Amino acid sequence: MAHPSQVRLAELVASLSLATDLGLGQPMEHILRSCTLGLRIAEDVGLDDSERAVVYYVALLAWLGCHADSHEQAAWFGDDISLRDDSHRADKTGLGTASFLLRHVGRGQAPWQRARLLASLIASGGDALAAMEMTHCLIAGHFATRLGLGPEVRDSLQQVFERWDGKGAPAKLKGERIALPARIAVLADILEVFRRLGGVDTAVEVARRRGGGQLDPALAGHVCENADALLGGIDEATGWEAVIAEEPALAVPLSGVDLDTALEAVADFADLKSPYTTGHSRGVAELAAGAARLAECDEAAAVELRRAGLLHDIGRLGVSNAIWDKQGPLSETEMERMRMHPYLTQRTFSRSARLARLAEVAAEHHERLDGSGYPRGVSGSALSAESRILAAADAYQAMTELRPHRPAHTPEDAARELRREVKAARLDGDAVEAVLGAAGHRVLLRREGPAGLTRRELEVLLLLARGLSNKAIGSRLVVSPKTVGKHVEHIYMKIECKTRAEASVFVMRHGLLPEREDTPEDQANA
Repeated sequence: MAHPSQVRLAELVASLSLATDLGLGQPMEHILRSCTLGLRIAEDVGLDDSERAVVYYVALLAWLGCHADSHEQAAWFGDDISLRDDSHRADKTGLGTASFLLRHVGRGQAPWQRARLLASLIASGGDALAAMEMTHCLIAGHFATRLGLGPEVRDSLQQVFERWDGKGAPAKLKGERIALPARIAVLADILEVFRRLGGVDTAVEVARRRGGGQLDPALAGHVCENADALLGGIDEATGWEAVIAEEPALAVPLSGVDLDTALEAVADFADLKSPYTTGHSRGVAELAAGAARLAECDEAAAVELRRAGLLHDIGRLGVSNAIWDKQGPLSETEMERMRMHPYLTQRTFSRSARLARLAEVAAEHHERLDGSGYPRGVSGSALSAESRILAAADAYQAMTELRPHRPAHTPEDAARELRREVKAARLDGDAVEAVLGAAGHRVLLRREGPAGLTRRELEVLLLLARGLSNKAIGSRLVVSPKTVGKHVEHIYMKIECKTRAEASVFVMRHGLLPEREDTPEDQANA
């Protein structure tokens, strides 16, 4: 069992598989089911635990890089997610490749534009498709290396587009020159799709038809001979907890620097979705952490906010680049799809208790104080201080980046726009000033109270004077009781007192009580 501050590597990778499902146009847990099937095959053919561990991670990560050139895919084929959905079912060789291209090239464009794109693709001799598959392999391999998964996983990931008959990519490897974990992962992935679409008999027919071409004939034959045992009950046997429990090797925990390194890799992975977002997640994460420190959050809160920032845009994988890279205004349907991406971020990381805590904040980066944000329209006090900072950091970072429908704002213009959002009651003023300070702007002077009390210290002092406990104050201000305790220590030192009664006298003497006092019921509910 991982410590509450830790997350197992398997949890992170399995979470990413859910995001990959979205980008492939597959129902969530498709890859988890493929992993379970791959492990069944690996055990059936006699692989040991270390070899099965390679199959485990290859199955979960095999299609991770498929969104890395979504921008180019959308330019050639329209909806990149629809393309990958069809690609998962197509045997792309010979006439199969030609048929696949005819269905997708220039989809959604005028006939003359489709003809032009098809001619250009044919003229490339298939180089464009091969280049995409090479990119997918390299990205998945690099990601595995950054997670410390070792050369066996990396090398297998770089071979998932190879074919048994030698007509694959990127190295045109043939037969047993293709790593066994890659052969098993590809077989499991294909059969899971067809089992879901047409049942066990359909999956067996596909295995027979593709054996010796795309698939290892011996492995395909083994599945056909043992179809009921291998393919039966996959839905019942597969789920988040089951796949995490099936990790063959010793569970690898991530915390501290290791967790940060892994989440940075996730951020880079998410930002590959579009060239317009290169470096966006890291930028948001650094701004948010810097702003949290300026806003006098404790260091642990700042570190957690940075981690939430690194995760915040993984839901973008579930939205087509035909939307993200569109140069004109979005249609109402496109806008609704785009507005779902924070929800998809939360769904991606909701299965792991440790990652879910980060995802709760990450998923609120487009919410606004007046309830006009998305996806849930959360407003006011329902938004934590961390969510408010992350929203301001994301807005500033996005404004200063180029987008397909507008040029990048200058830092000065972005600062003015953020302050207009504060006046419109959409963004929190303190959060905005903290973000602008972290971005290097001169910020508006903070009004101090008597004895040099900061605005947050005044908030704590008023609640303390009303008799609220540290726990109740923390609940009201959405901070930890430990943080409240530190504020109380600073307050007592500044106003030179030692008790709540003395603090109450200070409040009354300086006229700090608001016009409306909370009722006892308000305090009881705090």
